[in-house]
Amino acid sequence: MKTFTNVNPKSVQEAVKLLGQQGKTTAVVGGGSDLLGMVKERLIQPDILVNLKTIPGLDKITEQGGEVRIGGLTTLATISQDPTIRSRYKVLADAAGAVGTPQIRNAGTIAGNVSQRPWCWYFRNGFPCFKNGGKTCFSIAGENEFHAIFGGGPSYIVHPSDTAPALVALDAKFRIAGPAGERTIAASEFFAPPSKDPSRENVLAHDEVLVEIHLPAAPRGLRSTYHKELDRESWTHAIVSVAVALEMDRDFCKKARVVLGGVAPIPWRLPKVEAMLAGKRITPELAAQAGAASIEGAQPLAKNKYKLPLTKAIVKRTLTAVAA
Repeated sequence: MKTFTNVNPKSVQEAVKLLGQQGKTTAVVGGGSDLLGMVKERLIQPDILVNLKTIPGLDKITEQGGEVRIGGLTTLATISQDPTIRSRYKVLADAAGAVGTPQIRNAGTIAGNVSQRPWCWYFRNGFPCFKNGGKTCFSIAGENEFHAIFGGGPSYIVHPSDTAPALVALDAKFRIAGPAGERTIAASEFFAPPSKDPSRENVLAHDEVLVEIHLPAAPRGLRSTYHKELDRESWTHAIVSVAVALEMDRDFCKKARVVLGGVAPIPWRLPKVEAMLAGKRITPELAAQAGAASIEGAQPLAKNKYKLPLTKAIVKRTLTAVAA
């Protein structure tokens, strides 16, 4: 492992300045569960680790003007157990509680979870793929059981975050700090497909920090949940997941947001399915139609066609459960 220096900034501005040092390779440390593994695997070899845990106030959940604001260093365990999140934004609490093991949830942060790198075995084992600066996606003709069925090309990784689909479903906003100041963008604009830059999964520059996540005031009648399917009953990432947020008026759905995970390089929103549900009573028959529509446009690879019926079933089952 390459020797590196750990620095402890006292403010976000100081952290941004440290990240922008010329001639140095820098990396942000929050919970560090993913970063440490990547350093050990020599996927990144930083000169400087910028530890954000010494900055006060980045691990708080607060309310302001009807919004709920979550600091980037808030742990997944805290989010999954917070009474305000559980009562108003259940989909996010469910998603945070679905991540890894209790040990990982106690250390991992919300900013780290949405910013983590893909877990494709070619990338993690140092193959010269698109994610490692190469010009090949080895999964296309290789082992692709867990790769993308939507939005692939030139890389076919899937985004590994559980909380990302939930945040897109809630129409959250991300507050980002950088050398030019702060900017706020929609969660749906934070994640970047490989067609934009195959070496990146989001729009964060190397000298920017995800400071805070803003959840809009929960609309009346919001019902939401997150469902995740695993390939084994142990710590692993979703092979298919779905985040559902429905604004209900008694039995009728006024507005819907349905976002898939585990099937694309970014959280994969289903606008056609959302339009099918809006203004209607969600019956088992409508839920089945929505499940069928959820895989329209999918382009599975040789070994991941099983994700098609699995996605249909998960969408149908989750919509039925939320509506009930």
